[in-house]
Amino acid sequence: MAPEQHSGGDELGRFLRAHRTQNSPRSAGLTPGPGVRRTPGLRWEEPATLAGVSIDYYIRLERGKETRPSPAVVDALARALQLDDAEHQHLRDLAVRAALFAPQSVPAPTRVVRPHLMLLLETVRPNPAYIVSRSMDLLAQNPGGLALYAGIADWPAKQRNLARYLFLHPYARTLFPDWTNQIRSCVARLRALAGTDPDAPDLTQLVGELLLKSPDFAGLWERYEVTGRKNLTKIFQHPQVGTVALGFQGMALEGTAGHRMGVYTAEPATPDRDAMLLLDMTAPRIEPTPSEPRQHHGDR
Repeated sequence: MAPEQHSGGDELGRFLRAHRTQNSPRSAGLTPGPGVRRTPGLRWEEPATLAGVSIDYYIRLERGKETRPSPAVVDALARALQLDDAEHQHLRDLAVRAALFAPQSVPAPTRVVRPHLMLLLETVRPNPAYIVSRSMDLLAQNPGGLALYAGIADWPAKQRNLARYLFLHPYARTLFPDWTNQIRSCVARLRALAGTDPDAPDLTQLVGELLLKSPDFAGLWERYEVTGRKNLTKIFQHPQVGTVALGFQGMALEGTAGHRMGVYTAEPATPDRDAMLLLDMTAPRIEPTPSEPRQHHGDR
């Protein structure tokens, strides 16, 4: 099942609505009136008043009917809804896209990983490392990078996706002690992508699958968070090597249509380093797939 396609105005409205319903009058500096509030969060007139726009204009924004808010209005709405810096920037991006949106067919980005990046994955061994697409498809990895995500190697190569793993693989909840934070950051990343390219085939297929199969994903998706907690150290409770704490660095790769590389590290002469070495040495051989250039991961 694929999620509905949305125009730029639709995405802008969905973002505003999500954050309006998650705010409260007290947090926005308002005094709640008497009686029971039937609307969760703020009422339409409250962010409109705080931002200095008419109620009718604000409603049109939420409903996707108004697609050209000025930068001053966008900034005022961000203050009214108490957005953080990343959310504020995302609102600006949505406003720009809403003004420029034109329906068109968006091709899926390439899954091909360049040979020099494959060599880089091999060079950083025994540090677990991988390359993912913008929608978190696992495109390439060294042996430790595959073994670290316990059980993901049991899936066919084209099914391996870190978001799918977090929500649908039976090992994920026990592998990550902070699984709740992991999934929030994952959904925030996908939400940010959906805000700027909501009809991208690679994204709509993944989101549609997770909305259908994971109530946890569906609940977080509706919250419309675009920032998540990012830890520089990640803890794994791995069935093969036990509890291990690894530093993590993610980086964008130039000229790769959104591909990113993730690398895990550990201090020398520590149990965490020994665990990395063990994963690298005992990981099964990585076989090439038809969608990737041939990989050569010989044993060291």
